[in-house]
Amino acid sequence: MNVLIITGGSNGIGKAIAQKYFSEGYTVFSISRSKVSGVAYQQLQTDLSNTQNAVNAIHSIFSNINSVSSITLINNAGSLGEINTLGNLSPEKIQQTIKLNTTTPLVLTNAFIRLTKNLTCKKQIINISSGAAIKPYAGWSVYCSSKAAIDMITKTTALEQSELINGVKCIAIYPGVVDTNMQTAIRKTTEAEFKSVQRFRELKEKNELFSTKFVANKIYHLAVSDILHNGTIIDVRKF
Repeated sequence: MNVLIITGGSNGIGKAIAQKYFSEGYTVFSISRSKVSGVAYQQLQTDLSNTQNAVNAIHSIFSNINSVSSITLINNAGSLGEINTLGNLSPEKIQQTIKLNTTTPLVLTNAFIRLTKNLTCKKQIINISSGAAIKPYAGWSVYCSSKAAIDMITKTTALEQSELINGVKCIAIYPGVVDTNMQTAIRKTTEAEFKSVQRFRELKEKNELFSTKFVANKIYHLAVSDILHNGTIIDVRKF
């Protein structure tokens, strides 16, 4: 049994990834705030910004799997949060976004490593990061910071696990600018809130956004081909 556990598998990139893995014969579990109809993979509905809920969900999944040939965790769920400059943000929104984008991936990575400790099969964690991790955008201070944290989580996890005989491989992927609901929300912001908004509007107008299916296929190929070393952080646009 090849297993994929993915957060945010009910829409956008996450849904496309889940569908791709399922079409390739994987047993797929999605942990997401909402459920989606018309898909065959298994869905667990929970609020991922609640860390205990996230832990309960992944433990529930592991109680229902056995004879695993490979197992992958994709930390995909995330949010832009409130788009505005620091000084104009809600403290509660900051906390909520950091919980979802940074704390939950840390918690799930911790649980995944613990739960797979005695498995000798291929074990992999893929973190969906962003070019915003290395390029600052005015109005995205929380999002950029949370994605920079994801990159460092990837590097430190890889370092720790590479020292073990039966460690977990951990990589991060920048999916590029993808045609999702997140992009729709970005284009609706004002220049006062987000100075770079016109660039993203032009990408849509010029039909330069990646489709979720294109990105899902790229991520699947990178994951199963084993061409990436532990700790690699890669942009799909450069692959």
